[in-house]
Amino acid sequence: MSKACALIVLLLAVIATPAQVERTTPASEAELAQISERGKNLAEYDVAAWHSSEAVLALQPVEGSVVRYIAKRTADGWTVAFGRLNERRDKFLISYEAIQGVTPKEFKAAKVEPVKEDTGFFLFAARAIDTSLADFKGEARPYNVAVLPAPSNQFYVYVIPAQTKNGVFPLGGDARYLTSGDGLKIIEKRQMHKAIVEFTTQENVQAGFHTAVLDQIPEDTDVFHVLTRKPSVPQWIATKLFVYRVETDGTIRYLMTMEAFQKLSPPN
Repeated sequence: MSKACALIVLLLAVIATPAQVERTTPASEAELAQISERGKNLAEYDVAAWHSSEAVLALQPVEGSVVRYIAKRTADGWTVAFGRLNERRDKFLISYEAIQGVTPKEFKAAKVEPVKEDTGFFLFAARAIDTSLADFKGEARPYNVAVLPAPSNQFYVYVIPAQTKNGVFPLGGDARYLTSGDGLKIIEKRQMHKAIVEFTTQENVQAGFHTAVLDQIPEDTDVFHVLTRKPSVPQWIATKLFVYRVETDGTIRYLMTMEAFQKLSPPN
């Protein structure tokens, strides 16, 4: 490994903690495909949340009417509901709704009158968010939250550091929760990364690089990071035993063992 690469590894290394799942084999193609799909879904959710929020903000929402936004993919695109749980937490009160147009960045928002009382997807998703946030311990900074359907009618809730500066993209300090279908119980918590690394991508950079110490596989948010970072470049991920690469389209490739990577000749 070149001195430059060694320095990058040192600077971008995440603080070491015990691995969540001890494994000695790299992720299979099927596993990598699943991680890639979840990361892509997360990136699409982020785009929907961003542009739908702009559309709703233009309507100047009534103060207190919106506590949560929840995006749901439909056959025609994304629908994003803006509202809050009622006091009994058995209804999600939708005050504004934004529906995707022709492109993922086009949303038409409208005030919902009278307020729509949802007792299905949006209610359960809102509960799942609240349940997860009650457990999450992060830093004193803004976080984004996304909720996506998981197998067996459960939910994935992602808590991810929000971008606070143009051109600076945070990676790390994130978690994924698996909750029950009613959103009231945490089934599993996965700490995806520990420390937060702020990436600033220069135009001449061909790829990013970071180390992962919590597991021997890439994470959903590694894919999300690549898909949302601008300019778009691949990301190399080195675990204790293996090296992977996330391409700019979100696909993940297993490259080699860390032992083989460390034996590579440095560039001339």
